Amino acid sequence: MRETEEIEERNGGESRLAGTACAVADTRHAAPRDHKVTPPAGRTRFRADVEGLRAIALLVVLLYHAEVAWLPGGYVGVDIFFVISGFLITGLLLREVEHTGRVRLGQFYARRMRRLLPAALVVLAATVLLAWAVMSPVERTALHREVISAAVYLINWKLASDAVAYSEAGTDASAIQHFWSLAVEEQFYLVWPLLIIGVALACRRIGGHRLRLWLGIVLGALAAVSFAYAVYLTAEQGQAAYFTTTTRAWELGAGALLALVPVTWWQRVKGGRRTAFALAGAGVALIALAVYRLNDDTAFPGPWAALPVAGAVAVIAAGQISTDTPVARALSTRPMRYLGRLSYSWYLWHWPVVVLATVWLGDLPSTLLLLAIALSWIPAALTHHFVEDPVRHARMLRATGASLALGAACTAAAVAVATVAQTSVPTIRLASPDEATGAAAMAGATGPQRSASVLRPLPENASDDHGQAADDGCLADPDVSSVSDGCVYGDRSADQAVVLFGDSHAQQYFAALDPIAKEHGWQLVVLTKSSCSPADVTLYHNQFQRAYKECDTWREEALARIEAIEPVLVVTANRGGTTVMADGKRLDAEASAEAMTEGYVRTLERLEATGAEVAVIANTPFPTTDVPSCVSENLGHLTECAFDVEDGLAHEQVNNAAARAVPAAHLIDPVPQLCLPDGTCPAVMGNTLIYRNGTHLTASYVRTMTDWLDERITGITGS
Repeated sequence: MRETEEIEERNGGESRLAGTACAVADTRHAAPRDHKVTPPAGRTRFRADVEGLRAIALLVVLLYHAEVAWLPGGYVGVDIFFVISGFLITGLLLREVEHTGRVRLGQFYARRMRRLLPAALVVLAATVLLAWAVMSPVERTALHREVISAAVYLINWKLASDAVAYSEAGTDASAIQHFWSLAVEEQFYLVWPLLIIGVALACRRIGGHRLRLWLGIVLGALAAVSFAYAVYLTAEQGQAAYFTTTTRAWELGAGALLALVPVTWWQRVKGGRRTAFALAGAGVALIALAVYRLNDDTAFPGPWAALPVAGAVAVIAAGQISTDTPVARALSTRPMRYLGRLSYSWYLWHWPVVVLATVWLGDLPSTLLLLAIALSWIPAALTHHFVEDPVRHARMLRATGASLALGAACTAAAVAVATVAQTSVPTIRLASPDEATGAAAMAGATGPQRSASVLRPLPENASDDHGQAADDGCLADPDVSSVSDGCVYGDRSADQAVVLFGDSHAQQYFAALDPIAKEHGWQLVVLTKSSCSPADVTLYHNQFQRAYKECDTWREEALARIEAIEPVLVVTANRGGTTVMADGKRLDAEASAEAMTEGYVRTLERLEATGAEVAVIANTPFPTTDVPSCVSENLGHLTECAFDVEDGLAHEQVNNAAARAVPAAHLIDPVPQLCLPDGTCPAVMGNTLIYRNGTHLTASYVRTMTDWLDERITGITGS
């Protein structure tokens, strides 16, 4: 993934970046810089096996992204990279402190920038340019925002935040989301030298000379806290835990702790080559176990990340004892060392190639994904030979100030490329409320709207068109367990109340229910939570990668509040097609639908017992394409984005089945407001975008359904 260590060049001692090299001499007793340091017998200053280990990390990541079935845990290659980085960078900094008594921060950061940022700029800029040819305007807008986050190495926190804010809508992979791991390392590079300086100063102040011991104590404590937090957060918020620096710091710390062990200690290890042989074999076995046994369903990064981390530590430690082992020799072969040197550029390039090829050609089988990744070697090799190496060795950039300026320029250029590219994204005028007739245009229409010069909302803003209640936080986030005391709309002073209850597929009807409640003189109490079905079942949350226990707690509180309110009407809806858990295991799609229906029936019967009328809004048709993206690139051919109602209703109709099983429940079918009599479901009607993301309706379109929904509710309540 990245080159991470500076070594002394053999031509006289000047430093250069060569992330696969590893100095092994104990520099507390090093000769002056202008004298050659003779490494211990059987040892070399250059660790070719570490370079080869980087190749292993790269290959398992590449094969995992090619969806090779027999490598379901290949994502652990990133964890191996983290260990290597922690080991190499810590060794570099420690030798400098022990040799000179200080860390030259400016020089350290300058070298990181010179080594890493030019190649990153090339990949980010190329991805933006290639996206112009294959991505829709909406997709390019999202990409440009992500490029800016990646350019400043904060994209891992953006991805973690997006995972927590997930709202039942599938999202396509970003072409640069793999920059998250680079961001973690950059944040480590920023903080770790400062920590070493702090500990060194503290040692000097108290008169101590055991820097490695105190660094080990401090680093060990931090790594232990990070590991414990990784285990905790993975259990609570799996997707967010995957990206955050705080849950990954212990992996870098593991490599760093290894670097603190003096060379003289390794030379005294009993058994020598035999011990190294056993340790290297155990390390390879742990890595293989992780690669072959872990998969996308594994709660990661904690505690299972300990497998690849321990494996990488063992392989590197074995090489500290002796490089005369079969593992070290295999890792030190010319092909492995070449892949290790190329690993940073190839890691940068492979994922944009895969994503852009998928956007262009559609879902690809594993063989074509493997071909795309193989072809990504070409730009990777060109970048390595014509960007990485020339910039790394450029004499004019050896000065600290020049390298810092280059780094700042690369970051600014990446941000500028994304910003300028965004100005070229075509858009149209936002339709006024009067121009956006929406559902009213469905009546008597002979076909879907074919083109648009105005739209409401604009495709690039569609995901934010979810209504006032969601803006106010009344669609509870996944990690929230308690019901809000607020979230009252309509006529707040009224004596009677109606309740909107369910997940985001219930919340989307707020835009029509709010004016209806005001018209009838009702309070409107909004009790909705993201991804949380009203059905009395325990769900599996994909982002948390565990049972959605927050939903169970929230649902019970919501039902208790409804019973206390005694509303005249409860309007409920549910996405359906969600995985249900039973006895700690996930059910398959058919069993989940059956369990969801039975659980929904139990909830409807409980709602009926409150004395309220119960209205269930039937499942909506699910688009077969990403509607905002499709509309943004087909403004003159909107029929390209329409889909057949039968295809849209191919998912399990849980709402419909549950409502029919409870005689007192009233089923309201929205399909006539979303699809034409001939079975065509348009993406746009009456200059109004119907879907905002995934399967959710825009608030703008739901608002145009107000009169229709009012008629149905009046028929139920009689008022």
